[in-house]
Amino acid sequence: MTLLPVRARYNVVIKCYLIYAKEEGILLINEQDRLWVNGVISKITDKLDWVSEKSRHKIPYTTVDGTHDDRSKENPSGDDADGICWWTNGFWGGMMWLMHHETGQEKYKEIAAYSEEQLDRCFEQFYGLHHDVGFMWLPTSVASYKVTGNPESRKRALLAANLLAGRFNLAGGFIRAWNDLKEGDTRGWAIIDCMLNIPLLYWASEETGDPRFKQIAMKHADTSMDAFVRPDGSVHHIVEFDPFAGGVVKTYGGQGYAEGSSWTRGQTWALYGFMMSYIHTGKQEYLDTAKRVAHYFIANIPADGVIPVDFRQPAVPKLEDDTAAAIAACGLIEIAKAVGEHEKDLYVNAALKLLKTLDHSRSDWTKNRDGILQNGTGAYHSATHHFEIIYGDYYFIEAIFKLKGNDLYLW
Repeated sequence: MTLLPVRARYNVVIKCYLIYAKEEGILLINEQDRLWVNGVISKITDKLDWVSEKSRHKIPYTTVDGTHDDRSKENPSGDDADGICWWTNGFWGGMMWLMHHETGQEKYKEIAAYSEEQLDRCFEQFYGLHHDVGFMWLPTSVASYKVTGNPESRKRALLAANLLAGRFNLAGGFIRAWNDLKEGDTRGWAIIDCMLNIPLLYWASEETGDPRFKQIAMKHADTSMDAFVRPDGSVHHIVEFDPFAGGVVKTYGGQGYAEGSSWTRGQTWALYGFMMSYIHTGKQEYLDTAKRVAHYFIANIPADGVIPVDFRQPAVPKLEDDTAAAIAACGLIEIAKAVGEHEKDLYVNAALKLLKTLDHSRSDWTKNRDGILQNGTGAYHSATHHFEIIYGDYYFIEAIFKLKGNDLYLW
């Protein structure tokens, strides 16, 4: 008997659950919340209808005076990794695929295809690429191949998967982050963000039948469980391993407030990332870890639902990061799908609190600005805070579509 790939089997289970839920009246959200979701979707479709045309030939990261920038042409630092190879350059294409799935409009597929083709220059330049190839080619080429069967998209995705697999350090059991940085020797560095890149490896194994991609992904996930996740469910951002002998050398605060602090987007990369590994493998420890991180995150959500840059940052200045809220919501909804009826409300209610806060007080639905979420932050110690970031919009849209129940899963 031939078994379906893990993700396909998961999809079948979820579809069966949704059919059963609709028949039995057991939904992730109640009717009042469903009306709110439909209202937000209406605002999303209205906004993206004109923004997509305005930015049709761009790959945006943020906005300048309310207008999307263009990383496909701009190269702010003169470094390939800061221009066309910028790590967020897959999210615009991913948004277009989500919108195509929701609306059926061909223009979104066309814009996504343009964005994907522009990324071919990254393969040619090569030096600007690092561990974030999953973020770049899962929402673009893998999405395209899943939807259209385009063989060129498959080729691009497999090339990216091989690049990611090639960064695996056998001695330490981790995927190396970044390339050479000004901080010095980073050959032993790994970051929690990579939990969202390794689904590219799971996909490659499912697509080719070659187990080595999945083996590398699971080994990195196992190492991350042991080295990144603390007993209380908080996580480190950067862990340095001995690249020759393995073993943890030290940890770094990275984009959070300080070493030992709790960078909120890092918590969400772990929360959603371990859930992704559970979806692709069925390994119970990954679900348990996602839940442990989720419980820590939920316990630290402020009363107003506004997520700080770091849960352990000083009270002043009050810096926030709405991208962390959006990513967390995605992971919480996926956990809710996987747990029993008696548990799901904990995760769904937390996701709703985050998303409603974003909708009501952190979103711009006008034509004055191209972005939706307004208060993203790249890192605590960055010079700039509270600006539009493309992956904030992407994950917000993904989370809302998840609540509707017919989202296009790109990971």
